[in-house]
Amino acid sequence: MQTRRLGKQGLVVSAQGLGCMGMSEFYGPTDDAESIATIHRAIELGVTFIDTADMYGPYTNEELVGRAVAGRRHEVVLATKFGIVRTGDPSYRGLRGDPAYVRESCEGSLRRLGTDYIDLYYLHRADPRTPIEDTVGAMAELVAAGKVCYIGLSEVAPETLRRAHATAPISALQNEWSLWSRDLEDEVVPTARELGIGIVPYSPLGRGFLTGQIRSIDDLAPDDFRRTSPRFQGENFQRNLQLVDRVREIAVERGATPAQLALAWVHAQGNDVVPIPGTKHRRYLEENVATLDITLTAEDLRRIEEVAQKGTFSGERYPNMAYVRGITPPK
Repeated sequence: MQTRRLGKQGLVVSAQGLGCMGMSEFYGPTDDAESIATIHRAIELGVTFIDTADMYGPYTNEELVGRAVAGRRHEVVLATKFGIVRTGDPSYRGLRGDPAYVRESCEGSLRRLGTDYIDLYYLHRADPRTPIEDTVGAMAELVAAGKVCYIGLSEVAPETLRRAHATAPISALQNEWSLWSRDLEDEVVPTARELGIGIVPYSPLGRGFLTGQIRSIDDLAPDDFRRTSPRFQGENFQRNLQLVDRVREIAVERGATPAQLALAWVHAQGNDVVPIPGTKHRRYLEENVATLDITLTAEDLRRIEEVAQKGTFSGERYPNMAYVRGITPPK
């Protein structure tokens, strides 16, 4: 397995990671046994950068990952996130980044993961009521205490990233980045690179849409959260499907699946980029890992660019983009 460096602080990870969110929630039925087998297979293949968060489940995904890596903690780089608050109301999403909550969240994650340190600890979303300096300052205290090795942020604006990095070294920025989510390329990516911060794209397969296997909204389970996504609805769905079919044509010519072509494109964005495609099945994990053997040519990249230019895909990424950008306070 190839490795890549995230940031300038010494964090080295496998060139591809594994996102574990769907193993516990959001993407229809789950199977803990198959999910744990998938994590074990990932480790066998050298995919040792494992990503979770306290809000997945909530909490149950960290527990599942903890069970999966029990006895193998030294083999993996564990990344988890805090900052999104869940309650008994399934629709509620609050944001907290105050220092007390930083410490409380870390202790909870350590307990659920069954470890005494977290390799990469992310602020999942910035809390608009708490200065980023206060949040990152508290995260830096966790580093000093040996409970966290490296600090990351997720979905923050360039100016917030600068302020955070001026407070304590940021090693990684996790943002959605794929052929159908390219808005970060204008300002976020250049800022991260100026500061020497690694980039960890989540949903590099467009929440499964870029695999070409979702042909109708009815292909999704009734409780699948993608049913609420603007990109999976109505005319947006049909327009996006046409673009995926064009991606498929290029993939077939390369002897690859649409998912592999889309993932290879993300890998091709730079050596500071480490995507974390999520899956809860071993067969898809193996397909994703095989992408590392695909090298896109300049002509491949040109043709892909023609099909999937920035802004080509239809619909917002989330029903409430204000929440994603961290500008809507909790209820």
